[in-house]
Amino acid sequence: MNAVSFTSVTKEFLREDGGKLRAVDDLSLEVQKGEVFSIVGPDGAGKTTAIRMMCGVLAPTSGIVEVLGLNVQRQRAEIKKHIGYLSQRFSLYSDLTVDENIDFFAEIHGMKGFGQRKEELLEMTRLTSFRDRLSGRLSGGMKQKLALACTLIHTPEVIFLDEPTTGVDPVSRRDFWRILSGLLKAGITIVVSTPYLDEAERSSRVALMSGGRILQCDTPSAVKSSFPSDVFEIVIGNVREAADRLREKFGPNRVQLFGDRLHLHWERGSSESPHKALEEMGLRPESLRALAPSLEDVFILATQTKED
Repeated sequence: MNAVSFTSVTKEFLREDGGKLRAVDDLSLEVQKGEVFSIVGPDGAGKTTAIRMMCGVLAPTSGIVEVLGLNVQRQRAEIKKHIGYLSQRFSLYSDLTVDENIDFFAEIHGMKGFGQRKEELLEMTRLTSFRDRLSGRLSGGMKQKLALACTLIHTPEVIFLDEPTTGVDPVSRRDFWRILSGLLKAGITIVVSTPYLDEAERSSRVALMSGGRILQCDTPSAVKSSFPSDVFEIVIGNVREAADRLREKFGPNRVQLFGDRLHLHWERGSSESPHKALEEMGLRPESLRALAPSLEDVFILATQTKED
């Protein structure tokens, strides 16, 4: 039995002009028990809609959603006992302390004698010394860790996290994922949506999503190994002009701009070298080196190919 199963799931919303917006388009996927499953994509990809359907917050327009073998639409009350959900804007009560927020969510779930569980969560999230602080006075990263503690208070089997680290500083993001790794060892299934491809590297499997569809779904290493070209990183002055010239010669899908450097996709096994090609164009990079393809390389190429 899978932790989550989508079978040909579609979700449409009615637009103001009377038309329909298809946020999730005939989506099928399976999340196995005991894994971290990341759904990665930009804003508008359909990640949040998919997560909300998994939790029973939204009903699909068509298709079947199951969690722990239970139908989300018909058995929602039973499913709620076994899952935790942390939304993009988790509603902590700023005028309650850390302790009081956890107590409140424990009571919502009808828990009794949860003192030991609360102490374990405070220790895990490193919030024990802040237990008497009002949640409104916590930093962004600490608020997210408190939100996670509230999500976990009733010991769910599956947790759904919708972009939990968006807007959180890099140190807090790393700490948050350290906590998730501990949950994985405890056998909790984690489904997380994120716009950060570096976070997806920590997952058991990753689904690259765009336009309501899954472009690719596999382990991070398998996704990267599927990349069809060699990748060369180019550091060069006037990087945007260089990018334009390279795109004109090699095609727009083979050149990606990453801040102050470029990634050039080179045909694997080609008899010509990128060093010689750049030299013939009169381009003299400060640095040119081969790189292993990243998830970002794969995702951008998959998105461009889909658009083409």
